[in-house]
Amino acid sequence: QVQLVESGGGLVQAGRSLRLSCAASGRFVRINAMGWYRQAPGKQRELVATITSGDSTNYADSVKGRFTISRDNAKNTVYLQMNSLKPEDTAVYYCNAAAVTTRYLELWGQGTLVTVSS
Repeated sequence: QVQLVESGGGLVQAGRSLRLSCAASGRFVRINAMGWYRQAPGKQRELVATITSGDSTNYADSVKGRFTISRDNAKNTVYLQMNSLKPEDTAVYYCNAAAVTTRYLELWGQGTLVTVSS
């Protein structure tokens, strides 16, 4: 069984920073693309940022210049450094990964809540 475990959410004031982490564990051959999505109350889940196994990145326009996604392939971990946080960044953040076992799997973490106060 392969799973993603997230950490790093919490309550923070606007303008401050938080760092989210997500580690993949279990039996797999490799992890391909990884990413972060978020879902605010009453809204659909949306992409925040993705990173390929070759470190190519993609960001939502709303977070460009403020958030940075990175990964440590040796640890099968993806990070999201969030700077200059805004109240509109408040959401549950979900980690996503494409894992290769005997087949291809799309994995989701359990979600971690980020609350930004004004």
